[in-house]
Amino acid sequence: MVTTGPPARRSAVLRMLVVAVALAGALFGGAVPASAHAALTGSTPAQGSVVDRAPEQVALTFSEGVAMGDDSIRVLDPHGKRVDRGKLRNLCSGATVKYGTGLPPGLGNGTYTVAWQAVSADSHPVSGAFTFSVGAPSKSSAAVPQQEAGGGLVGALYGIARCLAYAGFVLMAGGAAFVVACRPAAALVRSVQRLVVQGWALLTGTTVAMLLLRTPYTGSGDLADVFDLGGLQQVLLTKPGAALVSRLLLLAAAALFVAVLFGAFARAHEPAGAGGTTDAEGETGAVDPAEEARRRKDLTFGLGIGGVIVATGLAATWAMAEHASTGLQPAVAMPVDVLHLLAVAAWLGGLATLLVSLYWGPPVERTAVRRFSRIAFGSVVVLAATGVYQSWRQVGTWSALTGTAYGRLLLLKVGLVAVLVGIAWVSRRWTARLGEARAAEAGGTAAATDAADVADAAQEAGEPVERQSAKAAGKATGKAAAGAPAASSIATATATATAASPDPDPAPASEETPDTDPEVAPDPDTEPEPSTDPDPTRAAQLARQQAALRSARTKRLRDADPERLGLRRSVLAEASVAVVLLVVTTVLTATEPARTAAAVQAASGGQSTASNQPQVLTVPFDTGGPHGKGTARVDLDPGRSGNANELRLRLSDPSGKAMDVPEVKVSFTQKAKKLGPLPVVPRHTGTGHWRASGVQLPVPGQWQLSLLVRTSDIDQVTEIRNVKIG
Repeated sequence: MVTTGPPARRSAVLRMLVVAVALAGALFGGAVPASAHAALTGSTPAQGSVVDRAPEQVALTFSEGVAMGDDSIRVLDPHGKRVDRGKLRNLCSGATVKYGTGLPPGLGNGTYTVAWQAVSADSHPVSGAFTFSVGAPSKSSAAVPQQEAGGGLVGALYGIARCLAYAGFVLMAGGAAFVVACRPAAALVRSVQRLVVQGWALLTGTTVAMLLLRTPYTGSGDLADVFDLGGLQQVLLTKPGAALVSRLLLLAAAALFVAVLFGAFARAHEPAGAGGTTDAEGETGAVDPAEEARRRKDLTFGLGIGGVIVATGLAATWAMAEHASTGLQPAVAMPVDVLHLLAVAAWLGGLATLLVSLYWGPPVERTAVRRFSRIAFGSVVVLAATGVYQSWRQVGTWSALTGTAYGRLLLLKVGLVAVLVGIAWVSRRWTARLGEARAAEAGGTAAATDAADVADAAQEAGEPVERQSAKAAGKATGKAAAGAPAASSIATATATATAASPDPDPAPASEETPDTDPEVAPDPDTEPEPSTDPDPTRAAQLARQQAALRSARTKRLRDADPERLGLRRSVLAEASVAVVLLVVTTVLTATEPARTAAAVQAASGGQSTASNQPQVLTVPFDTGGPHGKGTARVDLDPGRSGNANELRLRLSDPSGKAMDVPEVKVSFTQKAKKLGPLPVVPRHTGTGHWRASGVQLPVPGQWQLSLLVRTSDIDQVTEIRNVKIG
């Protein structure tokens, strides 16, 4: 028999989970994950450089392996026309990851734009663009799309699917592990069955969605390309595509596992008297206890081995296509990543299963909670060991913990795990004070459930409700009495009779006799008299009301146990934190590792992406003549090398009023690399305002800005300031 629990305070549970999801949304709702796990570390020609003659090819160097095609590198002339040969060149050598494309001879002078796109070895798309000039920079350059690869609506949908895929794996694998290893009787609980099956369905659905979204996610970014069969064929040939297909095949095996778990395994763990063999006359035959124990043991062993194999294979589909598969020590990192995912599933998935068992199922036994507590402790130990290794591998230095986005997210994840462990410690204290669930409580729960089901069936079939209710009460009485110890059989029968009684305020059990209320304790061999109520619909309504009263009474009895009430609340708090932790973990896997960020920073002359900020300088000046004092404000946006910066200049007198002067000149010089002076000719746009567009600074680093202000034919001054360009 499948067991369900009485309706609990679902609103309180939903409020807690909504708060957790809202917290996760507040943390990450406005954040766009940096999907560029492979980063461009160099190029020939260099970004922003000015060369004397057109090069024969454009070559790009990356921090790790990437997948590229013939259209992955495009070179556009100043008018936006593609001028490269359209054929990818593999220039990789040893540990150097380098690709290029050829250029035709005879390219004219001007600014050329290089737009590139690739898929990194950990399955995330990466793209970018930069410019170089032949002879001298031109006044115009080609416009390139501003949307980052893997961004937009498609990127958001893919990110949501990734997060839900993790959640589905955790619920399915962790829920099944809880049933097999901690509480086999939970295989009969309807809420647990729904949780595991929904986890399987969620993982299957999101895997199919990710497979369809791979084409636009790594390519055009157009959602309509999910129907591109040619693109899907290309995806299947890639490592991420193979991992997703492998996951689908393993999910087919997982479906068989779930069917056996809630089929043969559940039937093998039905309480005594609920199953067994039947003869030709329908009477239940005796079952050999030794044979039944051996059958249960064989099923548990088989499901345990099969479940570990399937769960390990599913976890490997992430390890083989994401961070662990590339970078430092991949042969060690992938098994460690599999262990990490399995430990997460055992802990958080088991926690979710315990939560639904406590809220929507019969009372949970103390031994089951203690078994899960031991498994959760072991999972935390595995998580700590594997997490330390993964942190060292992806971060590398202590300074990167606070100096990179990956490091800060990792610190947040560690903090959430610490909070989760603290709440788990509180749950362990409640577990230590927990008493064994009374069989009478379980019997009353089952009786209330059966009565509610019978009422619905009676309304549909038109059968007298009293007759069906008596059958359900007799069935629940037999099950509760069979599962209770001999010393408590009287109390069990009394509790079951109370649950089956239509009187909302029954008298004490000692005052009830079969003569006063034959429906309370019916004789299993005697059929009750049919109801004389001429209105089956009215009888069904009364039966539902009585079932609701019995359910409410059972809930009050359950909530009267302070230990179990405290355990339910602490487990709910754990689950709420676990939701946020899962979101943080998903964002972390989509964030550029700190080691990669450090490599990019080193390759860019020590300038991190954080330094690519608009530069604002305030320069006081005094030409020495009449009206020669004032202040210049210089804005350089975005203040980045290799990009067309915009320079804005405003002059004001000592009172702060805008002032015009006959002439201003601006130039940039980098003495360390003997570049410059590079002149900038701003145009006058209004009183005291000048503007210049397309300001190209070839390389990052420390530049000198030279500002000349002339207030008369003979009065002028040149001010020099340092400006840092990213």
